[in-house]
Amino acid sequence: MKQINPVHSAMLKVEGLRKYFPVHRGFFQGVIGWIKAVDGVDFEISQGKTLGLVGESGCGKSTIGRLILKLLEPDEGRIIFRGQDISGLAEEKMKPLRKEMQIIFQDPYGSLNPRMTVGQSIEEGLRTVGVKGRSERQAQVAHLLEMVRIRPDAAGLYPHQFSGGQRQRIGIARALSVHPTLIICDEPVSALDVSIQSQIINLLKELQDTLGVSYLFISHDLNVVGYLSDAVAVMYLGHIMEYAPAEVLYDNPLHPYTLALLAAMPAPDPDDRHQLPALVGDVPSPFNPPPGCKFQGRCPLVEDRCRKEEIKIYEVGDGHTVRCWKVIGEEIRTTGFRATGPPSALDWQSGLR
Repeated sequence: MKQINPVHSAMLKVEGLRKYFPVHRGFFQGVIGWIKAVDGVDFEISQGKTLGLVGESGCGKSTIGRLILKLLEPDEGRIIFRGQDISGLAEEKMKPLRKEMQIIFQDPYGSLNPRMTVGQSIEEGLRTVGVKGRSERQAQVAHLLEMVRIRPDAAGLYPHQFSGGQRQRIGIARALSVHPTLIICDEPVSALDVSIQSQIINLLKELQDTLGVSYLFISHDLNVVGYLSDAVAVMYLGHIMEYAPAEVLYDNPLHPYTLALLAAMPAPDPDDRHQLPALVGDVPSPFNPPPGCKFQGRCPLVEDRCRKEEIKIYEVGDGHTVRCWKVIGEEIRTTGFRATGPPSALDWQSGLR
């Protein structure tokens, strides 16, 4: 397996990414509106690093992954991969780049062809990168299986003969077969038992250290994301609400949505539980989102300004941005305290009293 040589500090950079899906109705199936799945997203992933993308189901995380892979075409924005803007590339020009961007799916069984042995599934990628000799392909298949802790002689078996964790390892081996520089991990452990999840996460971390591959790790589990990621983006209803290096985000979360997600994390020690209340209410429809802040219907600190004005992203520290005007030192009139700096979890609780 070849090592990856860094070329650009930012392996992937996304700027102003938008994807709206039309809603049709009536006999003539006219367009009556748009679902704003991704609504102006910016982030970047450095060479050999991991960005964790977290949020509740339906917030647009998986859509972002498919936009980056050009399985969906963006309506607006730029996708810059290894210094090249691939946003408007035709399929012919995208083909050479596809082997550099791979995906690991959530369902480890549905992503494998049940009529092909695991060796045949992995060999498809090897053919793509020009490995023509059968014996050479078989040797590389054996090597890839060993890398993901699967016996090489299992290459002749079919997917149904493996457990869920083993099938996900095979999916990882298949993704690595074309020597990618970026892998989109679309909730790769959410369908697995907790004990198996840790094995897969440790395997991904080990492979990254060995090969220098970059990950976009999509998940709703902040525990998993915090362990694996170098930076974290918190997403809600098509928007990035908070973006920071992982240590910064977990040590000093700012956005009320981030705080609520952290409060929902199970604590190993019952006496060490978060005191913040769980979120109430439902995520608004992306077809008819509210004006102003998209989180306004569930935020305990909401004010009239939040309901009327489009909330922009504020820089609050080195690499730490948040989509909330209350973290920049402005007076929070309804709570009776003034933020002299980024509010802490204690400040956020005081707004609930």
